[in-house]
Amino acid sequence: MTSEISALVATAASIGLFHTLLGPDHYLPFIAMSRSGKWSVRKTVLVTAICGIGHVLSSIVLGFVGIAMGIGVGKLEGIEAERGGLAAWALIAFGLAYFIWGIRAVWRNRPHEHNHPHEDGSTHVHTHTHSGGHGHLHARADSKNVTPWALFLIFVLGPCEPLIPLLMYPAAKSSLAGVAWVAIVFSAVTVGTMLAVVVVSAYGMKRIPFAGLDRYSHAFAGGTILLCGVAIRFLGL
Repeated sequence: MTSEISALVATAASIGLFHTLLGPDHYLPFIAMSRSGKWSVRKTVLVTAICGIGHVLSSIVLGFVGIAMGIGVGKLEGIEAERGGLAAWALIAFGLAYFIWGIRAVWRNRPHEHNHPHEDGSTHVHTHTHSGGHGHLHARADSKNVTPWALFLIFVLGPCEPLIPLLMYPAAKSSLAGVAWVAIVFSAVTVGTMLAVVVVSAYGMKRIPFAGLDRYSHAFAGGTILLCGVAIRFLGL
């Protein structure tokens, strides 16, 4: 490995780290969904890792196609920008739909009272929710099955904007080994950072008491994903 490629690999590692940390869409959706869906740590790690790999792999494939076809950096960056816009709108749509579903679930499962008369003429008031109802359980099961796949599709659509220029430089030097090293290191740091932030945050969330607020968890998750999409689309995060 030449000194130029070594410097480029180090740059790829640092950009992968800060690109991930400064992009809340890389971890907040998984933290929110892990809490609302009551995912195990194993499932949280698995979903995050698969989405992260899909996220970087889509840009790597695009980069290699561009290298093979001799497409310029500017055109590839334009394609990545278009993908980024589509991914942001997909996050907004998914977050909004999930937020509305969560609000509907809160309304349906709000605490309410029933009067229970007794034979001696006395009555008592019983307060409860329908959170254990048959229909709610089916809705939660559907949510657990659909949301990981929805996140995966959105993350595959979403680009790693800094990766394309990093790949093209060693390619211009006719160093396929350099291209491979940049892709591997950038991917490993990006996915590793996602996993570290998500797992630490998920553990922390489990230790925070949310007594009486669990029924709002789906609405909170949807709102978080919605805000991530808005931040990407309109604030350029």
